Amino acid sequence: MKPRLLQLCTLMPSTQASLDALYEVHHWPEPPLREAWLRDHAAETRAVVTGGHVGIDTALASRLPKLGIVAINGVGYDRIDLGAARQAGFRVTNTPDVLTDDVADLAIGLMIGAMRNLAAVDRHVRDGLWSQSQPALAHRASGLRYGIVGLGRIGRAIATRLAGFGGSIAYTSPKPKAGNFDYYPDAVTLASVSDVLFIATAASPATKGLIGRAVLDALGPKGLVINVARGSLIDETALVQALVEGRIAGAGLDVFVDEPNVPPALLTLPQVLLTPHIGSATTETRQAMGRLMLDNLEAFFAGRPLPTAVV
Repeated sequence: MKPRLLQLCTLMPSTQASLDALYEVHHWPEPPLREAWLRDHAAETRAVVTGGHVGIDTALASRLPKLGIVAINGVGYDRIDLGAARQAGFRVTNTPDVLTDDVADLAIGLMIGAMRNLAAVDRHVRDGLWSQSQPALAHRASGLRYGIVGLGRIGRAIATRLAGFGGSIAYTSPKPKAGNFDYYPDAVTLASVSDVLFIATAASPATKGLIGRAVLDALGPKGLVINVARGSLIDETALVQALVEGRIAGAGLDVFVDEPNVPPALLTLPQVLLTPHIGSATTETRQAMGRLMLDNLEAFFAGRPLPTAVV
C-alpha cells in the first residue's frame, strides 16, 4: 500500500508523475471541502509536499497526527515554524544548492536589465519608435560598488559573477566569513558604500523588513536594490516611497511580500524591473529540485538519513 501524502503546491509534470507513481497523493482541496478531507484522510497522512513560498500552516500540521516529513520543493523554509516542527516531531527538508546558479544568474540579469532599461528599450523597438527617436540614455552596470546582504550559497554565487564586472564587492552577514570581500556589520553601513545592493539572505522573523528606510536612504539617490531572496526582507512601503521620491534610483525585484500581488505603485514606476518569482524557473533546475525532493521522501520512508534536512 502506498504511503499517503498531501500536496500543497504545483510541480512540473515529470516530478508530478514520479510522485503519483510512488505515493497516494492527495491535493489540498478548496476551503469548503477541507474539513471533510481532514476527517477522512488526515489520520493516515504521513508526508506533505509543499513549496518554499507556500510552506505549511502550523494549524494544518497539527491536524495530521502521523505527519513525519514536510518536503519542500524549494530552498526557503521561512513559511514553516521550525520550532513547532521539532516539538511535533516531524522532519523538514528543502532543495538547496541545485537552484543557486539560476537565482544568482537572475540577480545579475535584474541588475543589468534595470541599469540598462532593457524593458523600456524593448518596448521602444516593439512599438515602432526606433525610426522616430532614441530612448533615454541608461547607466553603466560595470565598475560599481556592489553590496550583498547575505553571503550564503546564493550570495557567494552572485559575488563570483560580479567579480567579472570590475568593481568592488562587499557584504554583510551576522558574522564575517572567509573570503576576500569587505565585511560590514550591518545593512545600513553596507548600503552607504554600495551603488547596487543585492538581497540574498534567508528570511526569518528577525530579518522581516530588514531593508527599510534607513538602508534605502544610506544607499542614496543613485542606488539600485536587487531582491532575489524573499519579499518580506524589504519594507515595501518604504521601498515604494523611496522610489517615488527619488531617494533611490531603481529596483529589480523577483519577490514580493504578498505574492502574486504586487503593490500597484510598483507597476507604474519605469525605474523598476519586475519578475514573477522566477529565480529557480528553468527546466534544468526545476527537474533537479524535484529529484532532490523525491530523494528526501524516499529516504524518510526507507528510514535512511535525509539528504537535505532542515530539521
